[in-house]
Amino acid sequence: MENGKQCAIFGASGGIGAALVDLLAARDDVAQVHALARGRLPSAPKVTGHRFTLTDEASIAAACAEIGAPLDLVIVATGRLVRDNGDGPEKSARALDAAALSEMFAINAIGPALIAKHCMPLLAKTGQPTFAAISAKVGSITDNRLGGWHSYRASKAALNMLVRNFAIELARTNPAAIAVTLHPGTVDTPLSQPFQRGVPAATLFTPEQSAAHLLSVIDGLSQSDSGKLFAWNGSELPF
Repeated sequence: MENGKQCAIFGASGGIGAALVDLLAARDDVAQVHALARGRLPSAPKVTGHRFTLTDEASIAAACAEIGAPLDLVIVATGRLVRDNGDGPEKSARALDAAALSEMFAINAIGPALIAKHCMPLLAKTGQPTFAAISAKVGSITDNRLGGWHSYRASKAALNMLVRNFAIELARTNPAAIAVTLHPGTVDTPLSQPFQRGVPAATLFTPEQSAAHLLSVIDGLSQSDSGKLFAWNGSELPF
C-alpha cells in the first residue's frame, strides 16, 4: 500500500517487538515497518531492518536518520526486568545496589527517552501519529501496594513521567501527535518465566496476543488520551 502508514518498532528482536513487527507488516493500512534491534533483524516484505544499541545515543540518532521519512507510529518495545547478570528484582531495600539502579534506569527509562528525543521530530504532522513505550503496571506509584522490585518499579515510573512530559511538549510542537505508555500484561517470554507463578492462564499472554492487544489499544486512542498509561485491555492505569 503505497500511501500506507510508516511504523518503527524499537526492540524488534524481543518477543513483543517481533510480534508487533509481524502484525503491523500484515496490515493493509501499513506501507512499511522499520524494525530496529541490536541483534537479529527480521527480513520480510514491507519490513526494513536497522541496527541500534539502546545505551548508545549515537546509534539511536543514526538509525533515526536512516528512517528519515515521517512516521505514523513509533513503539518502544525494549525493557529489562532483571540485571544483565541475572540478579534481581530486589525484594527489600537491603538488596539495593547502585549499579543495578543505574542499569535499570539506563534500559527502562533513559534509552526510551533518547529514542523519543530523536523520533518525535520524525512524527507526521497529519493524521494521529503516535509514540508509545511499553511500561508496566508495577510502575504505577498509586497502584503500588506490595513494594519491592525497587529499581524496576522506579525506572518504569520514570518512563511514565517522561512520556507524560513528551505528551505535553507534543501538544505544543505537533498537536496531531499522541504519546502514551502501555502495560502489556504478563507475557510468556524468557523475561517473565521466573515470575509467572500464580498468574492465571487466561492472563498469561503469548507475545502475539499481547502485541495484538497493544495495537488494539493504540488504534482506539484519541487526543485526550495523550500522556496516559493504558493496560493491555484499554483501561487507564493511575500514575
